[in-house]
Amino acid sequence: MNQTVAEKETEIIDIEPLLKHAAMIGKNDGIDIAMLANYPDTDETRVLLTPEACGLLTSAGFRVAMQKGAGIDISFSDEAYADFGVQIKTREEALAADMVLSFAPLRAADIMQMQPGSTLLCIMASGIVDTDAIKALLERGITLGCLDNMYSHTDTPIFADIIDEINGRAAIMYAQENLSYLGGGKGVLLASVAGINPCEVLIIGCGTDVYCAAKAALNMGAEVCILNNDVSMLAEARKECGPQIQTIMIHPRVLYNKVKTADVILLGTTTRQFELPKNLSPAIKDSAYVLDIKESHPSVSVPRTVAMALSNVLVGFLEEMKIKEGFDRMIETNEGVQQGIVTYKGKLVDKLIGSYTGLPSADLSMMLASSN
Repeated sequence: MNQTVAEKETEIIDIEPLLKHAAMIGKNDGIDIAMLANYPDTDETRVLLTPEACGLLTSAGFRVAMQKGAGIDISFSDEAYADFGVQIKTREEALAADMVLSFAPLRAADIMQMQPGSTLLCIMASGIVDTDAIKALLERGITLGCLDNMYSHTDTPIFADIIDEINGRAAIMYAQENLSYLGGGKGVLLASVAGINPCEVLIIGCGTDVYCAAKAALNMGAEVCILNNDVSMLAEARKECGPQIQTIMIHPRVLYNKVKTADVILLGTTTRQFELPKNLSPAIKDSAYVLDIKESHPSVSVPRTVAMALSNVLVGFLEEMKIKEGFDRMIETNEGVQQGIVTYKGKLVDKLIGSYTGLPSADLSMMLASSN
């Protein structure tokens, strides 16, 4: 029997309503997770989870809450999160969750409102954990995990790499905006056009943010040079960015010549400590745009992209944690996660922060071995 065209038509399934429905019927015995809003007296705009990511977590059995207004900076309303099963709460209520998510490290006053023995996950590079905050973490017996210091099963700092990539690409966006007439510049385009030299972009440093900035500038048609004080990392830069990029060791004369002709100067992290000499300031063109990537965190201007990218990884991370029946077990069985732990059950286990704060630190691996 011949089927009509209408009978042959395939039913179109709308995925998003199904995800929302799954979120609403999720299990009730899951782990409590709460996402906090950023401090209003800072420039921080980034958050860790989108509404859709929260829907995946609630459908997997997590109980997800969020501080009221936490999604404003990424253009998501409280209603958008509530549609995916997220409970909208006050900051005090959110701080009482088993696991608290905050992009920036929390201050001592907030930490003291957390439940004893609970967990805090944040991004260390977005702010400084001060001595008072560490003391509060230890007093409450809270485990602090810094996602950007953790490594994946493939030994990749995946959270840090995501943020660095966005910082690098956004830095070039900043540069183009500031060179343009609308951004207060002279109305210059990074790219070259027929009969005109391209802008010169000088990047000092190495790492994911530097390489991504260099590639973004090259793709826009700029002339790009990377300086560093490590030949092996310059070789890595050439491997990452291609033969069209210039890679040069930092020498006083070379540095001076590059600085005085650069239209854009981006400062990253070099292999060995380096600061742009202050006596070079007169050599920099008045119209040049100078940006320290590490200090400015350009990704704060694209927080929705950050949230979407981090959510892709964080959902998998939390689902693995649930399979392992808790964050403690996640720490015990994953060396990459251990590298991001700062405090653990009332003990400071990060030696670098211990040195910075003057507080005694313990060896996490020895603590884990003794508990097993």
